[in-house]
Amino acid sequence: MLHVLYLVHDLSDPAVRRRVIMMQAGGATVTLAGFTRSREPISEIASIVPIDLGRTSDGKFTQRVAAVARAVLTLGSRLKGVARPDLIIGRNLEMLALANRAKAFFSGDVPIVYECLDIHRLLLRRDMTGKALRFVERTLSNNAQLLITSSPAFVRQYFAPFGQINLPVEVVENKVLELGPQETVAISRAGKSKDEPWKIGWFGALRCRTSLELLSAFSRKMEGRVEIVLRGRPAYSEFDDFDRFVADEPFMQFHGAYANPEDLQKIYDEVHFSWAIDFYEAGQNSNWLLPNRLYEGCRYGSVPIAMQGTETSLFLQERGIGFSLGEPTVEALATLFDEMDTDRYERACENIKAQERATWVFDQNDCRKLVERLGRLTRTNEHGAVLQVAA
Repeated sequence: MLHVLYLVHDLSDPAVRRRVIMMQAGGATVTLAGFTRSREPISEIASIVPIDLGRTSDGKFTQRVAAVARAVLTLGSRLKGVARPDLIIGRNLEMLALANRAKAFFSGDVPIVYECLDIHRLLLRRDMTGKALRFVERTLSNNAQLLITSSPAFVRQYFAPFGQINLPVEVVENKVLELGPQETVAISRAGKSKDEPWKIGWFGALRCRTSLELLSAFSRKMEGRVEIVLRGRPAYSEFDDFDRFVADEPFMQFHGAYANPEDLQKIYDEVHFSWAIDFYEAGQNSNWLLPNRLYEGCRYGSVPIAMQGTETSLFLQERGIGFSLGEPTVEALATLFDEMDTDRYERACENIKAQERATWVFDQNDCRKLVERLGRLTRTNEHGAVLQVAA
């Protein structure tokens, strides 16, 4: 049985729990270690007691670097008693540094996988800071055997043109994890009555101030004809006062965190559309990612709204589903909903339902394939050229 040492940047991130469950479902055993950004300690994740490496903070790059430096010095003592892993996965650049340290601790021949699911804006700078960080990434990845990322645009727009990674690439999209039998999901959302407002759900990592302000201004302009429902984990460092802002909004509600994947059908059944837009790092990472909410919303019948010129919009266009805005304005949103009626909405829902289940879902068999892919790294040296992913 494959034993994976999984080093993560935030133990409290729901996506970490999902990845652990995926590896377990595929037949791997997982030792989990990482930092946390939550106020409360994390005592258990998917029946694993994690090794806590300390606290870090959103948006505080210098503090995170210092925390990683301290962890490098103490990692050996923290890993005492941990059985030698077959494989080490470092989830993002800072954890790749710790993966290299762990590899040395375990005698130096344990394969490393670099899991990169976002391209930090500092890596894209053309000044000395950006060049130094890209040099660090290239150096640390020299000991890796595989790159896991979640969007082909990250390869096309960053890894390939910058010449960062000379590795095979595995694109593991942010699909909904379903480990039960393959069955059709019953969408329980009732048909919209004439006087009922349209509801847009913005779920997941809430970090985009521009989205919050745009949805606020738009919902006020629509005077109750469209309501905004927020769920998930706000990045409070990105907002002046998120809770007060939402509390003062007449057509916006925040319902807190939710369990992923357990609560997904319930929360998406309560909305008509999903907000699949992110301006947090517009023109860079936000344009290239394929967010969790894209797959979650479509799996449960919620119609996605994206921005033209992004990888998400390209994904929708290729499948003939959802709606994409030409510009990020209240007027563009208002035009979309002024033209929205029940027939148009139901046609959009039917287009989503016509897609293959595998478009949205990562199932038990996919978990096994992922673990088998990782297991091959323990038997062969797979250094090779970067995969060129077609547009």
